[in-house]
Amino acid sequence: MRGLVAEVAVAAPLDKPLSYLVEKALADSLRIGMRVKVPLGRRTAIGYVIAIRSGETDRLKPLLEVLGEEPLFPSGMVELLRRAADYYQYPLGEVIRTALPVGLSTGNEASVLMESHYQPAPKDGEPRGPRQRTLLAHLRRVSCASRTDLLALFPGCHASLKALVGQGFVLEEQRERLRDPFADLPPVADVRLAMTEAQKQVFAEVEQAMHAGGFAPMLLHGVTGSGKTEIYLRSIEKVLQAGRQALVLVPEIALTPQLVSRFRSRFAGDRVCLAVLHSGLSAGERFDAWRSVARGDVDIVIGARSAVFAPLGRLGMIVVDEEHESSYKQGDGFRYHARDLALMRGQMEGALVLLGSATPALTTFYRARQGKLAYLSLPERVLDRPLPDVELIDLGRERPEGILAQPLKQALLANLERGEQSLLLLNRRGFAPYLLCADCGNALRCPHCDITLTFYLSQKVLRCNYCDYRQPPPEQCPTCHGAALLPEGAGTERLEQELRDLLPTARIARMDRDTTGRKGAHQSLVTAMENRSIDVLVGTQMVAKGLDFPGVTLVGVAQTDNLLNLPDFRAAERTFTLLTQVAGRAGRGERPGRVYVQTYAPEHFSLACCARHDYLAFAREELRLRQELGYPPFGFLAHCVFSGTDRQQVESMAESLAEGLADAAIGLGVEILGPAPCPLARLRGKNRYQILLKAPLRPPLRHLLAHLARLRRILPRAVILTVDVDPLDML
Repeated sequence: MRGLVAEVAVAAPLDKPLSYLVEKALADSLRIGMRVKVPLGRRTAIGYVIAIRSGETDRLKPLLEVLGEEPLFPSGMVELLRRAADYYQYPLGEVIRTALPVGLSTGNEASVLMESHYQPAPKDGEPRGPRQRTLLAHLRRVSCASRTDLLALFPGCHASLKALVGQGFVLEEQRERLRDPFADLPPVADVRLAMTEAQKQVFAEVEQAMHAGGFAPMLLHGVTGSGKTEIYLRSIEKVLQAGRQALVLVPEIALTPQLVSRFRSRFAGDRVCLAVLHSGLSAGERFDAWRSVARGDVDIVIGARSAVFAPLGRLGMIVVDEEHESSYKQGDGFRYHARDLALMRGQMEGALVLLGSATPALTTFYRARQGKLAYLSLPERVLDRPLPDVELIDLGRERPEGILAQPLKQALLANLERGEQSLLLLNRRGFAPYLLCADCGNALRCPHCDITLTFYLSQKVLRCNYCDYRQPPPEQCPTCHGAALLPEGAGTERLEQELRDLLPTARIARMDRDTTGRKGAHQSLVTAMENRSIDVLVGTQMVAKGLDFPGVTLVGVAQTDNLLNLPDFRAAERTFTLLTQVAGRAGRGERPGRVYVQTYAPEHFSLACCARHDYLAFAREELRLRQELGYPPFGFLAHCVFSGTDRQQVESMAESLAEGLADAAIGLGVEILGPAPCPLARLRGKNRYQILLKAPLRPPLRHLLAHLARLRRILPRAVILTVDVDPLDML
């Protein structure tokens, strides 16, 4: 028997979508992109309709329920979601669930918020009370107003409104109220500076690509403070004038308020609707924003990684700001890279994709050099402001008593005397990375992870920064029972304490994950820096990411060698990028900036290139080394991690699959490294082994990954295999 069939991607670890019978009662309401409830074995599950067709229905189970009245994503996005699932080797239903806001991806939908709106009725005469007459006059002047707006203008007007409605002078209507997470964000002045010659040339090339139409991938390589955001704003103006929409991706949730302020100020008089999408919003805020975008009411979407899936139907441009940032890569579950999906989506929808950075990822820069991306350059700062002078402090010679060497201490004192702001980077949280027993050399470790416990002085606790295990610091060593437990190494807490001793009159603040955990805390610190109510800001890499503080003239980097010496082929690139980005926070205002970098390896080429602001020299040397070793962009990687509580079982399964892969890889040219214990061999109570697949070309690697998908069926439930295509973190 033939009938209507729905192809449903079930939010479960299934290889392919399932087919369900669509009964007549649901046929009229069902559309592609809708969320449904379906039978799955002995239980019910949530799924997403990706196709509707006619076909044989004799052996099909009926679809149980359609959830919601509108599709959650347009039918045109199905192909993007399919390709993403295929590329990253992840179930399609789980991909869609990741793409959707929490309130929409599950059966527990966030509610629509309604609010009373009032408008004058066509009735002659005037009400008696003076307060009622004032309210009515206002409504006649503005035609319609919400209850929130009226209460803000006329506090305590509830009774007067009720009376006006009761007397027939005013009509009351319930309308949907959108939750705006940035309603209280203070506006910023839109300073539209004349473009530099370099900006004019870049903008002309962007305009030319727009006029040509179709997919246009471009890399905007501009030094810090060169005016990349102005290029974004002017380009998006052109996109909106053409009746299309824009998507702007930022690497960190914390950066959205500053960017939202800039965009709202620029487009304030143009009736442009802007929505924000990221995981830091409440479920209701994300629900409202997503529905507004899906309905076509939004012109510009600004968001973090997951916003790449925003259901825009007329997409004309995607901006990926700070495209080099590793936070664009999802670290667990569906391990996608938002930058790469932005390029994929732009190609599918014929949109311009603009990748912006002062330190482009080497893979991106290489693609531009190969002609796969247009290369646009902004080599100088706006207003002829110079790049900061960078001085490398050799810790092998200086040997500081605490964290800071004498040259940096003197610079901080002088900067405070001049009333200028300073920023210090130390990419470690807490007071000290570990407590060490001076008697036996034992360092206190996490019982669940292969890592030392970080000591937090402010909370008087030892904490694992991976699994969040906590314990109070012991009074004696658990190994030898000695009492000489000493905090070793340095974190942001310890640096803050040293600064307070050095600069007792300074206003000092700290920006890391511990001080910005609650909602609004990060923005409070940003506002305080902008208002010059902080003299010295110390923090982790959060302080290096895209923030614009014109008052900062001094930047200090307390430590670089921990990042440079990581067991990762990208260590030099990460070091150069972080140092260049944090150095770029200095001298963005009227006064020039200075940067001090403390290191035991001042001769390393990544540091020397950073001191000269020479990205091209760094890229040449690093690409040469990568080519010799066959690492990206000259090769392609997939990282396979096996985990479970039984170490021997995990190791055995990793070896079995490695043997199966080796047989299948004959003649493909794919190198199989491992299995071997992961650098973090134990994490959250699970033992971990890894296999790294390395290939000079992508097709053979994809062929082997398809074989791995079949091999993994032999794994027992106690062993979990995660596959990370194009990995950034292999710890």
